[in-house]
Amino acid sequence: MFRPDPRPPGRMAYARAVRSHTLLAVLAVYGLLSCGDGVADGTADSGSLDRMAAEHVGDAPVASAAATAEPSRPVTAEATTYGQVDGRELRGFLARPADAAGPLPGLIVIHEWWGLNANVRSVTERLAAEGYAALAVDLYDGEVAGDPARARELVTSAMQRVPELQANLRQAHAFLAGSGSETQKVGTIGWCFGGGWSLETALLLPDEIDATVIYYGRVVTDPARLEPLSMPLLGLFGSEDGSIPVADVRAFESELVRLGKSVEIHVYDGAHHAFANPSGTRYDAAAAEDAWRRTTAFLQKHLH
Repeated sequence: MFRPDPRPPGRMAYARAVRSHTLLAVLAVYGLLSCGDGVADGTADSGSLDRMAAEHVGDAPVASAAATAEPSRPVTAEATTYGQVDGRELRGFLARPADAAGPLPGLIVIHEWWGLNANVRSVTERLAAEGYAALAVDLYDGEVAGDPARARELVTSAMQRVPELQANLRQAHAFLAGSGSETQKVGTIGWCFGGGWSLETALLLPDEIDATVIYYGRVVTDPARLEPLSMPLLGLFGSEDGSIPVADVRAFESELVRLGKSVEIHVYDGAHHAFANPSGTRYDAAAAEDAWRRTTAFLQKHLH
């Protein structure tokens, strides 16, 4: 990933090298070099980010069928402030059924590696139409990517701010389930980068989150980290995903089963990474549509 500079190592070259090695050290400590960056199980290596980026070579944040489908019923939606971290407002996108009367379960929606763009907002409206107060959080501080190189930069930057991102997600939960809220239960869902953070939110709040959906995000196999989980989990993965190997997915599933947790894992044969992303050119209609059906049934069962 880092090529040696053939020039004599002057002062600037030395400074660049120090910065590069420092970044690698930070990422290695958190185990965050993966599309599910944010799950600090310590098993990632320096090639994981490369493997994730390879899955998006030639990709673009265009609207997929997941984002262009109309909500099943009218929704209302607006930009909203859902908390503060270090004095900065956290701005997200909140959607809910237009005809909602009474309390709604909440859903924390976590964007893929492109960021909180129009396509993620669109799929948030689809989720809201299923009967949720759906809050799409922003882990990139207002930035969105227009190409894979920029997305990689945003992932890398986010991973240097792990405590801030954790605080962000805690604030999102507090917004939906805190004092004065009408929300009774809260679930999490995310894709790719957001899939890993969907799991991480469950690990951060093991007694507060009521259901978790992980679309091809980085998984955890450390029993000490998984033991506190009390909510049911749904994991949706592609057999051809080079960034989240099926062997890791099955190890994650086996450990959860061994610990007596409620878990459903589905690996779609022939599907690649990002097969259901709201943004991107890797959309696989058959796999994505089946995953959507499983997702809505799972959330209906555990949040309503």
